[in-house]
Amino acid sequence: MATNTQIPVADRRAPVMEPGHTFVTIGEKVSNIVLKRPISLGWVLGFFIMFSLMNMLLFALGYLFLKGTGIWGINIPVGWGFAIINFVWWIGIGHAGTLISAILCLLRQTWRNSINRFAEAMTLFAVACAGVFPLVHTGRPWLAYWMFPYPNTMNYWPNFRSPLIWDVFAVSTYFTISLVFWFVGLIPDFATMRDRAEHPLTRGIYGILAMGWRGSARHWHRYETAYLLLAGLATPLVLSVHTVVSFDFAISIVPGWHTTIFPPYFVAGAIYSGFAMVLCLAIPIRAIYGLEDFITMRHLENSGKVMLATGLIVAYGYGIEAFMGWYSGNQFDSMLLWNRLHGPYSFWYLSLLATNIVIPQLLWMKKFRTSTFWLWVISLVVLVGMWLERFIIIVVSLHRDFLNSSWGMYYPTKWDWMTYTGTIGMFLTAMWLFVRILPMVSISELRTLLPEAHVHEAEEVKQ
Repeated sequence: MATNTQIPVADRRAPVMEPGHTFVTIGEKVSNIVLKRPISLGWVLGFFIMFSLMNMLLFALGYLFLKGTGIWGINIPVGWGFAIINFVWWIGIGHAGTLISAILCLLRQTWRNSINRFAEAMTLFAVACAGVFPLVHTGRPWLAYWMFPYPNTMNYWPNFRSPLIWDVFAVSTYFTISLVFWFVGLIPDFATMRDRAEHPLTRGIYGILAMGWRGSARHWHRYETAYLLLAGLATPLVLSVHTVVSFDFAISIVPGWHTTIFPPYFVAGAIYSGFAMVLCLAIPIRAIYGLEDFITMRHLENSGKVMLATGLIVAYGYGIEAFMGWYSGNQFDSMLLWNRLHGPYSFWYLSLLATNIVIPQLLWMKKFRTSTFWLWVISLVVLVGMWLERFIIIVVSLHRDFLNSSWGMYYPTKWDWMTYTGTIGMFLTAMWLFVRILPMVSISELRTLLPEAHVHEAEEVKQ
């Protein structure tokens, strides 16, 4: 019967999932990682290290609240330092999850089904890490509610002409939609976990999260409708959130910030670093938990191709920035270009060009795109390069202003590094718990790729 079923062309190309699986084996293999796989010593050791780094973040923030932002390296003229650098970096990392989940869902790209779940989780954890920095960077985080419009006796309202206020609403909306989208996609899998759990407490928790899911036709119809609507809502957020973040710089008159190319340039850079983080996570996860059948080389190669394409857009942005600095004849823009190439931070700018432009060109060769080792190394290099990009944009643009008398240098302190490293620990702690508590790949969406799923669809159409 399956031989007569017309399977979509996208499913007849290079395998989205290795053959030999059924509805039962997919649910069994994925759910057993959470329900039956024993916690290894390596997992405990890794969790201890990451949790220790997260506690270092809490210690650094506690000392910050006690002493103030003077413990950081920020000064005059560099009033924005590591806090804003890391905020933009983390927000960028979160973009790949929404792109994979929403845009590729609307485009009916079935290769997303194996990597969308942990990419969505990565988005939520990265946005949570990003939210730490602008909150504490204000110096008075206990007054953060002032950024929201609310009735008060002083008639104090936020300045809605400021992109910093736009950030508050853009990022909070992005996080909310991503969270709801992630949870809705998990509901059928919660039901699978509920049905397979043996311990009554575990079964009860997953049962509550499954919200009474029975897998009926009505449930599936409502689920698919809600999932499609949320995908449609999340899609413009991929473009809008980092565009709004770029406005923090683009609407100013500071050389290096005052440029119209920042919105598309920032969005491409966000997707670039986001897919790099997806590969950095997917490659070890598939090896440790034996998910090579689900996360195949096609997924890794496609992610590498997206990374290569967005990297070329970023390289174009660098080129246009340099060209306009030379062609405009503006002495301040020309000075900025010279300062990046020959100034005190020139080593880091040249490192940025090497990590973001030169090294990723290896992805043109199939040998590197199909090697898990080289893909992982290149992804790690890109993450370093994208962090350097934010450092160059913020610090190098600020440390030499219009007047020579206001020039200065920026040196991050140990508290800057502790806060940044602590957020990496916070992110990885959340990922460590995620892979042990929730299904890291989508059971329900992987089942739709099976031939028997299309047989059932054909039978329903005939009836």
